Parts: sequence; structure tokens; C-alpha cells
Amino acid sequence: MSKYSDNVINHSRLIKKQKNNFLSLLLFVALIATNNNLLGQAPKNALRYTVSILKPATHSFHVELNCSSWAEDTINLKMPQWMPGYYQIMNYAKEVENFSVKDKNGKVIGVKNINENIWQIVNKSHGAFRVSYDVKTNKQFVANSYVDSGHAYIIPEAAFLYIDGHLNTAVNVKLVVNKEWNKIATGLQYVSGKVNEFSAPDFDILYDCPILAGNLEELPSFKINGIEHRFIGYQIGDFDKEKFMASLKKIVEAGIAVIGDIPYKQYTFIAMGNGRGGIEHLNNCTVGFNGNELSKEGAMNRMMNFLAHEYFHHYNVKRIRPYELGPFDYDNENKTNLLWVSEGLTVYYEYMLVKRAGLVSDKNLFADFENNISTLENNPGRLYQSLTQASYETWSDGPFGKQGEEANKSISYYEKGPVVGLLLDFEIRHATANKKSLDDVMRLVYWQYYKKLQRGFTDAEFQQACEAVAGTSLNKVFEYVYTVKEFDYNSYLSFAGLKIDKEKNADTGKQKFSIHQADNVTADQSAILKAWLGN
Repeated sequence: MSKYSDNVINHSRLIKKQKNNFLSLLLFVALIATNNNLLGQAPKNALRYTVSILKPATHSFHVELNCSSWAEDTINLKMPQWMPGYYQIMNYAKEVENFSVKDKNGKVIGVKNINENIWQIVNKSHGAFRVSYDVKTNKQFVANSYVDSGHAYIIPEAAFLYIDGHLNTAVNVKLVVNKEWNKIATGLQYVSGKVNEFSAPDFDILYDCPILAGNLEELPSFKINGIEHRFIGYQIGDFDKEKFMASLKKIVEAGIAVIGDIPYKQYTFIAMGNGRGGIEHLNNCTVGFNGNELSKEGAMNRMMNFLAHEYFHHYNVKRIRPYELGPFDYDNENKTNLLWVSEGLTVYYEYMLVKRAGLVSDKNLFADFENNISTLENNPGRLYQSLTQASYETWSDGPFGKQGEEANKSISYYEKGPVVGLLLDFEIRHATANKKSLDDVMRLVYWQYYKKLQRGFTDAEFQQACEAVAGTSLNKVFEYVYTVKEFDYNSYLSFAGLKIDKEKNADTGKQKFSIHQADNVTADQSAILKAWLGN
């Protein structure tokens, strides 16, 4: 998820089963339903869903779940309470209406509400049954479903019930939409020979694949190492689309260069239309997007930062992930101390990718960090809450910290995280005589934990990875992570021949920080700065 949203996901079951299912999992790539170049067969024993969006002006859609049989008498149908990537309890079940269950003969089966997101049915015959319900939508936001007369954006967590204890069950989804709508975009696999029908090997994959349907526009795609990258969306607006895609390609190339691996068979940027936010997925990201705004000063740079952030997340948090983020518990908060890595360091890399892509100047890059530093230093919360605490408490505090009377007692990992990333990168470059950097850390944890061990990393393991690359203890840097110790900016900036200045606004009392080149810079300092800037 991006710092530009109101408020992202790792998929551990995918990782856990990778050895046995790697080839099939690679097929689950972002695709457009009208493009049949990546096709699969429908699972034989899948739970089968039909989503009907025939009256979109009602801002609702209809779902039917058909199950041919089930061995258990008592079945608890559950709807997730949250969406991985957006670390807030969403209570999606509250939008469900007209819930009913019938057997194969059309006879009503009784339903008991265990709690707000669990419907219990007793099917003693073990025969086929059909569940039917409507889902209403009312907010255009990347973590909410929304339907109107022109399009439908469906969050799977807010649409598809799962049977408790059976998240590994295969799933088949058929969409029935207005004939006037021309395309469907999703990360689900298109079923060969079927119209608007998709499949997933389990619910974790299903929940990782939002669906966008409507009259969509797709921009000319680009390929990197033979892998196609696409951009498709609803009412994307009027802007220089050729230049936009050329810039996006450079960002993707810069992201791939950090890790040195492309773990998907196709990637799609899905622009959901109006509505704030962005959320990452294994083979796509969904973003709020309005291209009409891109002609405004600075808007294109901000958009490229935004897209770089969501793209880099497919590495950092989807694959390079904290240990606690998977297997997911869809009922409860999945807390971790490490969102400063998953989100904060992704902010760091959004800046770096856009710079390495050659889209902004050195001054623009400095300005991004200056904004983070100024925001952090003007927030009294930096003296109350550490980065790990901000990560852990995001479920109650919100992604940008507490609001209201408590606003000055918390911080945002979106602000402090990239600053720690900056200092950590300079420390590693200095300790290794400019032979290593934070890039080497990201590669190490990717290949060690995602590829080799196929699991997430702990707090201690991430610090150990940083120290293994640096070849020395980094306890002093990590004090900025675990405590509220004030930053000694110049000690770290000096490694690259930089310094920080501040001035106080007489009217507001707030401090403004700026980064400059220091005097009498040595050859070693200059080399580090040049390497960091990518010049």
C-alpha cells in the first residue's frame, strides 16, 4: 500500500506450497479477460461462484456459491474482516444482504449467524447446496468494492465467502456483466474455452486478485526480458500516454535491477478510476488514478513515485515479507513490528527508482527526503513512539498515526521509515568502501527467505542481513528503529559528502530541513554520493 492512500499482502500459502506448485502458481498473472494468451482449466472440485452485475446503478452485485457436496454436516461460511495490504479491520460482512441457502431441490436450509462475519449451515444430507447473497457498495476506495453504472471494482475479500478451515480449496469464478462493458482486468487465471470465467488454486490467490470490469482502456504494453507489462483502467483520462508508458517502463526496469529477478509471467497496473489509494499484489497492483491531473506541476512525478511504490511492493512485502504476514488470519489483526521495512523502505525505493529511471533531478530526490525529515521533525510524536511501535500499532492508530487529541503521540512509518532507509544505506556504503548498499540487503533477504527458505523473516533476521552485508554491527542505526532516539543526520549524510540545514518559520514555528553538499568533499565521499545518485 502506498503512503498516498487513505491508509498492501503477502501470500505465505503461495510460498509454502511453491516447491510442489511453482509452475502452476506462476501462471496466476494479471491478465485481461479478453486476452486469452494465458489460459487454464477450471478446477474439478472447486467451489463455484457466480457474480452478477446486471444492475450496477444500484451500487450492488449478486453472488451465488454452488457447492456440489461437502463431507461435513456443519459448515461455517466466513467473510474476511480485512484485506491484506490495508492493515485495518474493514468489517466487509456488514455489506452483505439477502443471505439465503438452498439444497439441490430448492429447499431452504436454515442459517445461523454465529457472529457478524460467520454464517453457519447444517447440511446433514451432504448434498449439493447453493448460497445466495447481495453485496452493497458505497465508497470508492482501493480497499472497498464499488459498483456504478459504468464499472465495477470488486475486492474478493468483500465478495467471496470461504468455508472455515478450507482456505486451500480451489475456486472457480464466473462474472456476468453488462453487455455494454468491454473488458475485465484481474490477476485470476482465465479458464480456457469459457467466457468471463476464472480460477484460483485456493482462497489466498483469490483474495490477492481484485477484479475491475467495465468500459476499460488499455495502453500499449511493454516487455522486459520477454515479460509483458500492461496498464489498463477505467476513465483513465487525457494525458501523454506514450510518454507515460515510456516512463513507467524505466521505473519497472529500475525495480527489477535492484533484485535481479522477475518472479511473474505478466504484470498489470490496474487503474480503478476515482478513489484513493493503491494496493499491491503478486502480479498486479490496483491504484486510484486520474490522468487528467497529470498536466499539473509536479503531478507526473508524484504519480511515478506512487506507481514505483506499488510496483516495488511485489518484491517488498509480497515476497520479501515479515514472518507474521502469512499464513493470513482473515478474522483478526495480523500484527508485525516490521511494516517500517515493508512500507517505509518501499517509500525509500520509490524515490530511488524514479531517480534511477532518470525521471527526476538530484534536487527532486533531495526534496523527497527533506519533506519526510521536516514532517517527522515537526511531529512531537517522534519522542513518544518508535518505528516498531508504529508498525505494530497501525491497526489501532491508522497508517499515518493517531488522530485527534492523540495525534502528537505517534508517528507514521511512511515518514520515518524512508529516513532510516537513507541513513542505513549510507552506513552500509561507508562500511564497505562503497562496494555494497541497501540493494544488497534487499537481494539477500529475497533470495534467502523468499526463494530458499520460502518464509518471512523476523526482526532479528532483518538486522542480521543488514549486518552481513555491511560486515559490521549496525546497532547504532537500528536504535533509530527500536527507540525514539533523535537522529544524528549529519554523521550519516557526511559519508556521501552531504549535510543538513534547518531554518525555523517565524510565523508557524515549524522547522524546514534542507540537504546540501558539504565543503571539502573527499574522493571517497564523492564516490559514494555518485553511486547513490546513480550518476
